[in-house]
Amino acid sequence: MISNQKHNDSISFEYIKRALFAVADEKKKEFLPYFFKTGEGQYGAGDQFIGVVVPKQRAIVKKYHSLPLNEIELFMEDVYHECRMTGLLFLVEMYTKSKDEREKEEFFDFYIKHRNRINNWDLVDLSAPKIVGAHLWKRNREILYQFALEKHLWTQRIAIISTYFFIKNNDYSTTFDLAKLLLTHPHDLIQKAVGWMLREIGKRNFEVEIEFLSTEQRYQQMPRTMLRYAIERFPENLRQQFLKNEI
Repeated sequence: MISNQKHNDSISFEYIKRALFAVADEKKKEFLPYFFKTGEGQYGAGDQFIGVVVPKQRAIVKKYHSLPLNEIELFMEDVYHECRMTGLLFLVEMYTKSKDEREKEEFFDFYIKHRNRINNWDLVDLSAPKIVGAHLWKRNREILYQFALEKHLWTQRIAIISTYFFIKNNDYSTTFDLAKLLLTHPHDLIQKAVGWMLREIGKRNFEVEIEFLSTEQRYQQMPRTMLRYAIERFPENLRQQFLKNEI
């Protein structure tokens, strides 16, 4: 385990949670449950909010930098969305700043172990590339293929969004592989995620995105939401050709 000597022992889960409540906004507390679809039958059903926006959470994390993993575990198990997000932001900060490979492995394993608590799109998007993607950059990526095939929305989103790290380093192969596995996914949050990652590839290499979409007429197989996200930045005449199946 990581030595607690690296952390300020006076800073704890309860201390940070009080700091979160101190900067909570009542209007945000009312708005966020609607924004993150917490109604019965929706993807965020049952989630609860304090009313703290991410910039204020980041400010707290930047002030204190790190916590022992047993304290972060308390964040991950908390009922409040912002507590789970703050725990993840601490973990991102700690993973990014660490120079110790064994320590980074421990942070990665912790993330994977607690992925069932990473249960909304913002929690995934702000953490998966910087922990999972970064960790697997020069390692075996088989776990991403396993995640993509699991019948679990957030685990599948972790898989595809983690590849954003690879894309930023001009490595597109894993994104394309996972996009094939998720090409006809029925949920719009996966459709949007795949389309977004394809769009990010296109921003860096337009030709390879075009080739992926056109090969085996994949653009005709994918849901319209995925396609629209993928071609959002295309020249208008080309975008219309894809939408009208004229490629």
